[in-house]
Amino acid sequence: MKFRIHILAALLAAVACSACNGGTQNPPQARESQFAKYLWFDAEANFARFASQDSIRYWLDRTVEAGFNRIVVDVKPVEGDVLYKSDFMPELVDFRGTKVDRTWDYLQVFLDEAAKRNLRVTVSTTIFPVGLTATRQGPVYRDSTFDGRTCIEYKPEGMMDIRDDKPVDIAFLNPAMPENQEWALRFVREILTKYRFDAYALDYCRYPGATADFSEFSHRDFEKFLGHAVERFPEDIFTYDKDGNRVPGKYYKQWWEYRAKVIRNFIARVRNEIDSLQPGVELEYWAASWLHAIHANGQNWASPRSDFSREYLDSWATPGYKEAGFADLLDVFITGTYLERVWGADDPESIEFGLNRSLRDVQGDCTVYGSLYAKNHLDQFDDAVYLCLKKTKGVMVFDIVQVIQNNLWDAIRRGIDRAETEEAETEATPRNK
Repeated sequence: MKFRIHILAALLAAVACSACNGGTQNPPQARESQFAKYLWFDAEANFARFASQDSIRYWLDRTVEAGFNRIVVDVKPVEGDVLYKSDFMPELVDFRGTKVDRTWDYLQVFLDEAAKRNLRVTVSTTIFPVGLTATRQGPVYRDSTFDGRTCIEYKPEGMMDIRDDKPVDIAFLNPAMPENQEWALRFVREILTKYRFDAYALDYCRYPGATADFSEFSHRDFEKFLGHAVERFPEDIFTYDKDGNRVPGKYYKQWWEYRAKVIRNFIARVRNEIDSLQPGVELEYWAASWLHAIHANGQNWASPRSDFSREYLDSWATPGYKEAGFADLLDVFITGTYLERVWGADDPESIEFGLNRSLRDVQGDCTVYGSLYAKNHLDQFDDAVYLCLKKTKGVMVFDIVQVIQNNLWDAIRRGIDRAETEEAETEATPRNK
């Protein structure tokens, strides 16, 4: 109830401010900067907030005033429907009790209003999620063409379709299936064809986790990868002990390499589509900075030249795992340093450590930006923003809803100003020849 009250108050404030300022005749302009400064606009969390164009304008003005020069607009949330005008995908108009009658194009309004403010726009879509398991909302619950294409989970209690697993939250398609990849590429192509923007971000372009996918398709596809039969599937991958812990089988390590290469190969296909349809668009990818712990998701965002996985050859990595690194396919990697502490170069739970590790593992194959979860470090958020800009060429703050709820606008501006002031002073300092 409190959340709804906050939303209503924000909407009323948006309308009032728009009226006081004469609409958006003279919107604030994002200032030129050597840094990329992103604010993420999640589709689901802000579904009610951005139900009106006036509200979009108001919050874009606040975004510019805080020092941001880029936004990420999410137009395909994990629910699976979209917030742009698609020729084949349903538009999301009813979500968690909020219904909108949107006669206007959500994405195009963001693009138009961002241009008025000199804001660059990254369009983000989730790739393989197609529904919410708790509420059974989304394409996989109403469209029979998705039957047999969702992930099959292998859990201690047995096999189950991810659509029926309420606690998992998100229903994923099996990333390895050609028909699922083609479906995802179809909406990628559509967005690249219909709209003009600066960057495209792949979100949830991965497996849901270690328990999925164990379908018969993945069994056969893994055999093709190995070049021979796997007679005991899934037992030859792993089994469970009495406490539910995974016990590796003889193909345990090869399994993670196979899945990581599925994701790399798909990203390569997206790269080709961008280069063909809208070459100026940058390809971006967000993932957690703790690279070693997300191998079960198929997310090897490192450079293929990185030796990070050598540390894990005794536990889960093969010598060939490094070949699945996909940093060389990206223009930008946004590293998720959603960690407990801000400072500490030797502290694995610090943002500073995460940024250093990401820069090391990417090996210069693409640009790296730090990213922050706005609920963390409320008393040091200016430091966190500053640190990302000092270590990398950019910062992304997730999400505007947390920035609003925790009133982080001034802290963000302080962190940006501090970094930009230091950078300007450094550039102005004469250098000895």
